[in-house]
Amino acid sequence: MKATQKLHELGQSLWLDNITRGLLTGGTLRRYIQDLSVTGLTSNPTIFDHAIKNSSDYDDSIRQKLKEGKSGEALFFELAIEDLRQAADLFRPTHDRTNGVDGWVSLEVSPLLAHDTSGTLAAAKALHARADRSNLFIKIPGTKEGLPAIEEAIFAGVPINVTLLFSSAQYVAAAEAYLRGIERRIAAGLNPDVGSVASLFVSRWDVAVANRVPEGLRNQLGIAIAGQALDQYQLLLSSPRWQRIFNNGARAQRLLWASTGTKDPKASDLLYVSALAAPFTVNTMPEATLKALADHGDIDGALRKRAGQGDDVLAEFTKAGIDADAVAAQLLDEGAASFDKSWNELMGVIASKSKTLVAA
Repeated sequence: MKATQKLHELGQSLWLDNITRGLLTGGTLRRYIQDLSVTGLTSNPTIFDHAIKNSSDYDDSIRQKLKEGKSGEALFFELAIEDLRQAADLFRPTHDRTNGVDGWVSLEVSPLLAHDTSGTLAAAKALHARADRSNLFIKIPGTKEGLPAIEEAIFAGVPINVTLLFSSAQYVAAAEAYLRGIERRIAAGLNPDVGSVASLFVSRWDVAVANRVPEGLRNQLGIAIAGQALDQYQLLLSSPRWQRIFNNGARAQRLLWASTGTKDPKASDLLYVSALAAPFTVNTMPEATLKALADHGDIDGALRKRAGQGDDVLAEFTKAGIDADAVAAQLLDEGAASFDKSWNELMGVIASKSKTLVAA
């Protein structure tokens, strides 16, 4: 049995953190679904930047949209929606078979809206309507301004992937925003079955402190933070407040592990995959990590941990001078800035491609 299938059978959803038109048209994504137990997909501006810049797969579509008078951001979202519609259709059998638990794809609002609540909400509603796929999440960052947009989007019935979460406190804030949106739907007599995941970024923690901790603590902080978040996730799902919304027909907002590709070349390429094999969670992994898992992965069993285990490890980091709360705030700020940079680079690629194709 492949490790990918074993991970799936242990109760964790395996999603691909990548999309290109070549993956879709060449049959590779279909093969990943059939052979590697992939049950969903996520995208972001960096992924699209690389996909458009490094291939000619989008050139015909860009030419056509230029003729239609499209440019810049509007042109990009048309390209992205074309790709994600195809991916959503490939995952639709999974979505139907799991009654909407799995089989999702994700499209991100412009990162430039990360601190604009009303702009984020308007974009989320518009993009979801344009995509016209029930198994498509709109990604909204868990910033201070993003949280009320998440609540309002959920209340409006828009499925949301909360992105850029780094700590258990940030995760809980995102979960409560989702919960408030669902509670308001119940109070308004609306169907509370609105999908959502909360994406906790893992490997960036270890990159952030790599040069500030003893060798014995390297590559342990991200997993400890994830363990803390998992504790909170399990507590929330068993709480009376969440059980009340379940009783009204709502579904759980699942916890998703993001940024699970290993950054340290000295560490196992499956470090985070093996450590975070927890039931009723999602791991969205880069294509290289997916291939490594299929090739030489060894999943011993579902994550077994006692409550508070992450706290014990974090205490060691505190002794080493690491302020986890400060690092979490830093990572959120840096993550938002990084997404802005990726977005601006993507818009540059769209402009450059457009100019080249018009000249040709």
